[in-house]
Amino acid sequence: MKNWKLHGIVLILVIISELIGTFKFKCGPGTIVLLPMLYALIIGIFLTPKFLKVVNQKDMSNAGSLITITLMLLMARYGTLIGPSLPKIIKVGPALIFQELGNIGTIFLGIPLAVMLGLKRESIGAAHSIAREPNVALISDVYGMDGAEGQGVMGVYICGTVFGTIFFGVIASFCAAYLPLHPYSLAMASGVGSASMMTASVGSLSTMFPQMKDTLAAFGAASNMLSGLDGLYMSLWIALPISEWLYRKTYKIKYGTLPTIEAKEGK
Repeated sequence: MKNWKLHGIVLILVIISELIGTFKFKCGPGTIVLLPMLYALIIGIFLTPKFLKVVNQKDMSNAGSLITITLMLLMARYGTLIGPSLPKIIKVGPALIFQELGNIGTIFLGIPLAVMLGLKRESIGAAHSIAREPNVALISDVYGMDGAEGQGVMGVYICGTVFGTIFFGVIASFCAAYLPLHPYSLAMASGVGSASMMTASVGSLSTMFPQMKDTLAAFGAASNMLSGLDGLYMSLWIALPISEWLYRKTYKIKYGTLPTIEAKEGK
């Protein structure tokens, strides 16, 4: 009850967002879907100390501590969908496992782009993963949060929290409309380790393919669960070493020399 203010604000946001409802816009052969979750996120941004100051920094900190609890309820709901769809999930098991390697592919886009834009070792923390809680903890343990890598991972974490849900919800509709990919594969790709992003993406897909609604939710939840299980180890053993190597190569291409630390060590 100490957080009654937060609970009241959340209730109001939910009511307003649900009253607005789902908006659909035709876009070529597909549909762009705007879900109530997106409205709640946007309205919530304007309540922060940077804008209307309805909530203060302490309120925001308290709200952050409640996210894990609310996501537990969400994942429990998805657990009820995975069970009935388990035979289908097992049938595509190898695809579900190997699609996790796609998360590493973003390194080859993110790190060169970050270095070319002027970032240095911040690019390693920023681009080695989707930068959710497990990855923030990993960077903190390996490099420390006071260094450039910690600044990079926290920057992407904050951007993902603010814009990730909106981006995933919209990009899923675009991919379903314009790419020759099965909705199941898009649902699996939605499970990158963030329950909120996965929910927004699967929600858009479910609106476009209502006859597949439960199966799409099951594939997205199963993929998200696997990302949580193996994503941390993949980041530690594969993503970070690749990120370090690619950072050195890209840095040398741009600046004509190795980064300062590597140059002193003769690497």
